[in-house]
Amino acid sequence: MTPSMNIINNDIIERCRCGDQAAFRWVVQTYQQMVFTLAFRLLCDEEEAKDVVQETMIKVWVNFASYNHRQSLRNWIYTIAIRLCFDRLKSKASVEPLPEDEEYFSQYVSDSDTERELENRELLSVIKTLVSQLSPKQRIVFALVHLENLDTEEVGQITGMDAAKIKSNLYVARKTIREQLKQLGYGKDG
Repeated sequence: MTPSMNIINNDIIERCRCGDQAAFRWVVQTYQQMVFTLAFRLLCDEEEAKDVVQETMIKVWVNFASYNHRQSLRNWIYTIAIRLCFDRLKSKASVEPLPEDEEYFSQYVSDSDTERELENRELLSVIKTLVSQLSPKQRIVFALVHLENLDTEEVGQITGMDAAKIKSNLYVARKTIREQLKQLGYGKDG
């Protein structure tokens, strides 16, 4: 039986706080895919995303005793993962899309075959192209709102930003992505 986010109840949380490794395995199995997906979307690098999952889970284990049960466990784990991703994004140079990424995306968006499926490599090209001009904060807010479907309040709890900063970063991210899409030939008038 695979764990689900509903299985992580107060008993498992309390056992983790007391150092129960078996209970913590449930937490890891429940949340590792969520952390990987978020990290991959933000960092656009599979190996770095795997590293973030590992670092996140280590931090969760080491800091479980300080976990505040008033915050959802999911949001607490998101917060740790986001901070690790943010640090990585700040420390590395801006990821510029390669010319072949832009060329592929232009072909994809003008393709009339709507059934066409993207493979991971192609999806990575699209992501790199669209987020290449976003700041780390804009990437994080955009990913949490549009890719993880979190509301402004949850994004605020996770990032520590107030609603105005979240909305501002989201506005700029959307505008930048729209401009990128126009440059790539998507959404032309006429």
